[in-house]
Amino acid sequence: MTDTPDKQTTGTTAQNTGRDDRPMFNRVALVGLGLIGSSLAHVMRRENLAGHIAGATRSEATLKRAEELGLCDSYHLDAAEAVKDADLVFLNVPVGAMGTVAEHIAPALKKGAILTDVGSVKGAVIRDVSPHVPEGVHFIPGHPIAGTEQSGPDAGFAELFENRWCILVPLENTDDEALARLKRFWQAAGANVDTMTAEHHDLVLGITSHLPHLIAYNIVLTAADLEEVTESEVIKYSAGGFRDFTRLAASDPVMWRDVFLNNREAVLELLGRFMEDLHVLQRAIRWGEGDKLHELFKRSRRIRREIIEAGQDTPAPGFGRR
Repeated sequence: MTDTPDKQTTGTTAQNTGRDDRPMFNRVALVGLGLIGSSLAHVMRRENLAGHIAGATRSEATLKRAEELGLCDSYHLDAAEAVKDADLVFLNVPVGAMGTVAEHIAPALKKGAILTDVGSVKGAVIRDVSPHVPEGVHFIPGHPIAGTEQSGPDAGFAELFENRWCILVPLENTDDEALARLKRFWQAAGANVDTMTAEHHDLVLGITSHLPHLIAYNIVLTAADLEEVTESEVIKYSAGGFRDFTRLAASDPVMWRDVFLNNREAVLELLGRFMEDLHVLQRAIRWGEGDKLHELFKRSRRIRREIIEAGQDTPAPGFGRR
C-alpha cells in the first residue's frame, strides 16, 4: 500500500459567510484504527478537523479494511511514517503498548506537534510515554469516555463522542495553547471536556468503568462454570441483567487485560471496598433485613436517574433496546 499525497490547504475562507473553511489541523495521525481511531476518522471528516488523515496499524488486514472504508487519506504499516509532519497524533493502542509505540515514533515527531492518547489509564501511560517525548512536542494525555463492546475499523461512527466526556490530563509543563487546541478539537467532535490529575482520573475510572468490567467478566465466567446449570441454559434463559453483563464482558480482551494490569492499585483498592459493601448485602439477605435492602436499592435507583438527567444514558424503555 502506498501513501496518497497530502491534501493541500489553501487557506481560503468561504465568501459571504464569514466561516473559515480551513481544517483545524493540517495533518492528523491515528496510530491504531479500532473503535476509537475509526470514530475519530469519521468525525474529522464530518467536521473538517484535518486536512490529511494518516492511519497506521500493524495489521495488514486491518489496514486494508480501513482503506476499503475510506477512513484515511494515507495508510501505513509503520507508525513512524504516519506521524511524520503530523500536527496532532493520537495513540489509539492498548495501554500496555503505549511506551513501545511512543519510543518507535519519537524520532519522526515534528517540533510543535501535539501527542495525545485515548487510554483508559493515565498514570501508567504518563510513566511509559513521557520518557520518549522529544523536546518541543506537546504530550497531553487524554481519555474520551465513549465506547461500545465492538472493536475494529468497522465499529467506528462519527457520533460516538457526542455529549460524552473527554478527560485531559495536563502535565506540569503543558503548554497552554496546545491544551486549548486539543480542547477545541474534542469539543468540535461533540465531546464535553474536563481536566484532572492522573491519580484522580484512575480512581474515578476505576469505579465507573474498570471495576464494573471486572465484575462483569467474573459473573459471566461464574455462570458458565456452574455445575448445576449448563452453559446452554445460561445462554437460553439469560435475563436482562445477565445480558447487560455479557455486553461488558464482550469488550476487547487485550485492552482490558492492560487496563487492569496498569491500574492495579486503584482497582484493588476499589475491589476491597466493593467486597465490604457486598458483605453488607449478604448479611442483610441472610438476616431478612428488608428495610435495609430497600434503602440500599433506593439509593442505587436514584443514581440511575441522575445519570439519565445528566444526559449520559437514555430513559427509553428496555434500556433503549429496540
